[in-house]
Amino acid sequence: MKSSGARVRAVAATIVDAVVHGGQSLDAAIANNEQRVDANDRPLLRMLCYGCLRNHWQLQSWISRLVSKPLRKRDQIINALLAVGLYQIAETRIPDHAVVSETVEAARQLQRPKLAGLVNACLRRFMREDISSTEAADEMALWNHPAWLIETIRHDWPDDWQSILTANNERAPMWLRANAARNSADAYLERLAAADIKAARLAGFADAVCLDEPQAVEMLPGFSAGDVSVQDAAAQLAARWLLRDVKGRVLDACAAPGGKSGHLLELGGEGLSLTALDSDESRLASISENLERIGLNATIIGGDASKPEEWWDGRPFDGILLDAPCSASGVIRRHPDIKLLRRESDIRKLATLQGQLLEALWPLLLPGGTLLYATCSVIAAENDEVTGRFLRNHSDAIENDVLPNNNIHDLMRRKACGYQILPGSVGLDGFYYAALQKKKVS
Repeated sequence: MKSSGARVRAVAATIVDAVVHGGQSLDAAIANNEQRVDANDRPLLRMLCYGCLRNHWQLQSWISRLVSKPLRKRDQIINALLAVGLYQIAETRIPDHAVVSETVEAARQLQRPKLAGLVNACLRRFMREDISSTEAADEMALWNHPAWLIETIRHDWPDDWQSILTANNERAPMWLRANAARNSADAYLERLAAADIKAARLAGFADAVCLDEPQAVEMLPGFSAGDVSVQDAAAQLAARWLLRDVKGRVLDACAAPGGKSGHLLELGGEGLSLTALDSDESRLASISENLERIGLNATIIGGDASKPEEWWDGRPFDGILLDAPCSASGVIRRHPDIKLLRRESDIRKLATLQGQLLEALWPLLLPGGTLLYATCSVIAAENDEVTGRFLRNHSDAIENDVLPNNNIHDLMRRKACGYQILPGSVGLDGFYYAALQKKKVS
């Protein structure tokens, strides 16, 4: 009978290899493979995968010291397996003897029995020589980020770059959004307490609750009934920010998977008519499912926000939320594969697309209306450089630089245009916002 512990390590190596060498997203790689292990083993599986990707460059520097001869391309999965084993020894409380035996057996389960001895020797040498305590080989190993991203963040945030990189490598807390149409965050906090789930509020975030420990959604009171949703508190700023000055027709461009759409509907009530748009047809179902769970409706359209002539009915909107496609550099702690999958060349392409989206959507906005531009990025080229350039080129656009409430003032970094929350600030993800208003016709 094959060891279930070894199977978890083998599957973890398969997932890590799919990201590192196959270019898959971590979410997709896990979804494609997690059914291969027992349900009880899936938390360990996820922990190993996330840990290996968070610490990728440090682990690779150790492997380069331990493996004298590069592995053949067809045996690259053993590199991922070594990373799984080294991560366990360096960062977990799993007994070393269990790590070695299960990881060596995993090599056999991966159909690489001749390399089981190499895995055994590397792990034992790692412990014997206490390699984990040695100085990092370079900046990439020290900060566990690619060199281009370290340099970009250091350039954009000269006083904060180290804290940003550190936050990116930490585990993110689980934030919830109480459905304001049904219950307050304080009332939901009481429901959590009654279920013996510890949580806390954050001043200035009216609907947000942060759990002390992550929970399966089926354990959350009222989740299936739509009383609460999972959403980072920084992302929850969008709906209240836009609706502060907007009523009537609202467009949520790039809406999938529908979290912000749901929040807009919960707050807007009967006075809000929402259109949720996304260009990815495969993700439209996620918008429908999320809105169905909370019992609210929107007009859901598949279409490219940069080509409104293909889907717009000609009726202008009072407000537009543009949650623009971006590098996602502000949510790396939730998606550590971003550090491996993103390329420096992506940033210019994304900035071009972001500018195109602003240009295309601006004519759809009524005079006096607001377009809230948002990204989950910390990179200036995607944020204030995009919105600043737009403002310079549009005489009918002005920035509304008034924050939605004073409680978030200390969390928001003022940029040349807009505001930035840095990842890790009181447990929040990194988000950028800029409120662009169209001047009224005189």
